[in-house]
Amino acid sequence: MSPLLDAFWRAAAHCVHPRVIFLSLLPLVLMGLVAAGVGYWLWSPLVEAVRSGLDSTAGVSTMLAWFEGLGLAGLKVVLAPLLVVLVVTPVVVVVSLLVVAALMTPAMTTLVAERRFAGLERLHGGSAWAGAVAALFATLVAVLALLVSIPLWFIPPLVLIVPPLIWGWLTCKVMTYDVLAEHASRDERLELARRHRGAFLVMGVLTGYLGAAPSVVWASGALFVAFAPLLLPVAIWIYTLVFAFSALWFSHFALNALAELRAERAVTAAAPPPSPFNPMGSFGGLPLPPA
Repeated sequence: MSPLLDAFWRAAAHCVHPRVIFLSLLPLVLMGLVAAGVGYWLWSPLVEAVRSGLDSTAGVSTMLAWFEGLGLAGLKVVLAPLLVVLVVTPVVVVVSLLVVAALMTPAMTTLVAERRFAGLERLHGGSAWAGAVAALFATLVAVLALLVSIPLWFIPPLVLIVPPLIWGWLTCKVMTYDVLAEHASRDERLELARRHRGAFLVMGVLTGYLGAAPSVVWASGALFVAFAPLLLPVAIWIYTLVFAFSALWFSHFALNALAELRAERAVTAAAPPPSPFNPMGSFGGLPLPPA
């Protein structure tokens, strides 16, 4: 089995560990309270503001009137909440990622290290502050990319490709640093990021698709949109669990790659130096005397 798939199944098995379940609920409680407050005080004003904006836009009003003529009168009622959900969802994803990176990723890495890599030396090649700064910068880049790519979301195939790719890149950047910061040195971390760039990106993109699942559910029908304020805490938990799985997957893969890198270097360091004898007629770089 390839290291990528091996790490995947190990991470999936760890998702039912009591410590993982407990830690996944902590961000849910905190963010659920915030989301409930936003939903209670800001949901109706946001929906009304978007609906007023749609009514005041001539092109949108004409389009909605055309849809009403086709018998889709309910589209006007659904469109404003749907747009609010589409705007709120990226914010929820960003906050979830930052919370998981700050609270859960170190705990997930410690869990994996304790149960599988207890003998792996910790060289502390990264710091929490540097990781937070790097995560913040990568998040700003991802948010900017999302805003720039919004027009592409209205093209049916691209809405299923572009956002997960952006989230995948963000997850790759954040998780790769966080899971190696404690155990790897700076040089080891950079070497592993270079060697396994493709694998890290694949893991990030796949978890990005998993993180897009709640948005697909919300967009599947007006019923889910109508209950979006109630479903938001559930969606946050889904995002949090996906990121917990992502942290476990990255931890299993990266720590295993680190162990292999150190074993490889140990073998190279323990190899005997080449013999100074040269069969072409020299010893130690000097020509042999004639017989």
